[in-house]
Amino acid sequence: QVQLVESGGESVQAGGSIRLSCTASGRKSEVYAMGWFRQAPGKEREFVTAMAWWGGPIYYGESVRGRFTFSRNTETMTGYLQMNGLKPEDTAVYYCAVRVNPDQFSDTYSWHGRYRYWGQGAQVTVSS
Repeated sequence: QVQLVESGGESVQAGGSIRLSCTASGRKSEVYAMGWFRQAPGKEREFVTAMAWWGGPIYYGESVRGRFTFSRNTETMTGYLQMNGLKPEDTAVYYCAVRVNPDQFSDTYSWHGRYRYWGQGAQVTVSS
């Protein structure tokens, strides 16, 4: 099993920045890819970004492209979501998640059902 612990959620004003962290522990060899999703009250879970852990392209959702950046430290098994130019509509609980199988990743990176392990969630609130 893989355990994911998130940190960094906070409240900021519009235009501000936040960096979320997600650290994996346990059976690290299972980690094929990491992704970030978000869910606002009353809305469906939305894809934010994802990448294969050991290298490859980074994918972004349309609503965050150009403002959010996904990076990772393979030694500490930590993924980072740097969020700049935050807007009130970015307010949500943000989840990191891990996939353990390639499973056509380049076509299915945004499918939350393909991710096996999930972090506890981090609340991000952006006020206008």
